[in-house]
Amino acid sequence: MKKLVVTLSAFAAFSGSALAADMAPRAYTKAPVPVAAVVNWTGCYVGGGFGFGMWNQENTRYNDVAPGVRVQAGETATTGGRGYLGTVQAGCDYQFPALGTGFVVGVFGDYDFASMKGTLNYPVSTLYGDEKLSSAWSVGGRIGWLVTPSLLTYFSGGYTEATFDRTDFHVNLAVPPVSVNYINQQTYKGYFLGAGDEYALSFLPGLFWKTEYRFSEFNTKTNPVYTTATNTYADSSIDSKKYTHSIRSELVYRFNWGGPVVAKY
Repeated sequence: MKKLVVTLSAFAAFSGSALAADMAPRAYTKAPVPVAAVVNWTGCYVGGGFGFGMWNQENTRYNDVAPGVRVQAGETATTGGRGYLGTVQAGCDYQFPALGTGFVVGVFGDYDFASMKGTLNYPVSTLYGDEKLSSAWSVGGRIGWLVTPSLLTYFSGGYTEATFDRTDFHVNLAVPPVSVNYINQQTYKGYFLGAGDEYALSFLPGLFWKTEYRFSEFNTKTNPVYTTATNTYADSSIDSKKYTHSIRSELVYRFNWGGPVVAKY
């Protein structure tokens, strides 16, 4: 009996070893490499944000001594102002490969709600007034380089207009201040140049954060001066040359009509 048990045990061990030898080797697989999302910059977008701005100007007063004859009164004076702005924007971009990296070109338009205030001294007089840049709009384009798939650095440029509200001139140190002369609300036309960065935020697909510095230069504009009491021309005018500097930060939501976000291994 003992010999039978030993014989069966040896047979079972031999059979198990032979079966294991006949089985195919077990396949081992590595864990898949994590998939990284690549931002698609092709598409249209809307955005909004806030910023801070400054403006300065060169003002020259002229007296009309005869029809069509203007005589400069004194030296050109420089003044300026500063304040805050809110901005809204819409545009479209196109991403393309070049030189072994990625580039983005686009067009856009934006509108600024502003409150940038300063003091305008009436040249060669004791009069002064509070002047405010109240709004501006721009249309233009940009071109940028993708530093990483999620980070774009770019330059922008285009056409712009800025509106300055009516300015009432008061006698210096007069209490209470009484308007003596004024210039009407005026819109200045010019160009802008800018530079900025835009970054794709990973926690919400389609959401981007953009920050841009912008410089604008406007054409010289002749502003007729009127007498407040009679609303008649005061035979005087101020030629004003204006410049603005601003920095703005916006949240942008992008609609990728150029295709879905792709994966990179």
